[in-house]
Amino acid sequence: MARIRVLVVDDSATMRGLITAALTRDPEIEVVGAAGDPFEARGMIKALNPDVVTLDIEMPNMNGIEFLEKIMRLRPMPVVMVSSLTQAGAEMTLRALELGAVDCVGKPTTATGTAEALQEVTEKVKAAARASVRTKADAAPAAARRQNYLPSGDIVAIGSSTGGVEALLTILSQFPETGPPTVITQHMPATFTASFAARLDRASGAKVQEAVDGALLEPGKVYVAPGGATHLEVVRSAGLRCRLVQGDPVSGHRPSVDVLFNSVAQAVGDKAVGAILTGMGRDGAQGLLAMRKAGAKTVGQDEASCVVYGMPRTAFELGAVEKQVPLSSMGQTILDLASARR
Repeated sequence: MARIRVLVVDDSATMRGLITAALTRDPEIEVVGAAGDPFEARGMIKALNPDVVTLDIEMPNMNGIEFLEKIMRLRPMPVVMVSSLTQAGAEMTLRALELGAVDCVGKPTTATGTAEALQEVTEKVKAAARASVRTKADAAPAAARRQNYLPSGDIVAIGSSTGGVEALLTILSQFPETGPPTVITQHMPATFTASFAARLDRASGAKVQEAVDGALLEPGKVYVAPGGATHLEVVRSAGLRCRLVQGDPVSGHRPSVDVLFNSVAQAVGDKAVGAILTGMGRDGAQGLLAMRKAGAKTVGQDEASCVVYGMPRTAFELGAVEKQVPLSSMGQTILDLASARR
């Protein structure tokens, strides 16, 4: 099996060295080059034809966002963004993911964090190598917001990972102000989820916010699991509420889609819709199966529209998915299933 050929782009010689060393330790990866700025990287992409590029956001001469735009327009390929864990870094990273970057990883800020971050780079490079990268022209346009949705009392639970930024923006841009109460777990660094919720809020007719412990699930509102320290659950307590729970990673993640879906199966039963979107791995598959067994309606994103057809594939193969739909019609499908007009 051919090794994954990677080009590392970062203006810091130290960071280039750390990333290169970490990737080289994995027998499935070959670092074919390292560039200090986008101009050097442009020539190396032409000469070396890498499978994946790791790209720093903050660089001299041309920042990573500008360079990524050129890559996705001229030579679409899997790109993993390496970003500082700051508010500005989060905003720029979300923009990169909208432009077509496959995933992101935060730059380490401590000695302990360095080892974890570098391991994460390795894992995300391997996932990116299997990703389906499309130009923005190929991406499905968001449909107009639905006006014929009729509240039914159902809630919606959505799980996503790699490629989920674009997917969730597409789906939630179709949600009206009166949309169903919706809970989302998206795998994302802790410092990014508040900015992501704000970005979704600007795109949606619904009100999107980062979930807080005890928040009442209300029509027209969407709750995004905070990254990092807790899992998001739905519980019954004078209505349906968000609960943030401390705990170890589940299915390799915290927050975990499985934890969210299992809680919805238990607390809501057949008055729910579950949707599993693009992402690597298995997280959410067992939880979605529990939702289906509890009587919920379930859907999965189809292979053709996924950046990584991992989580939806596993859920489909388990029998957790009633039907698969393309991203372009996922928002409409979810609203139809949750509507009293169904």
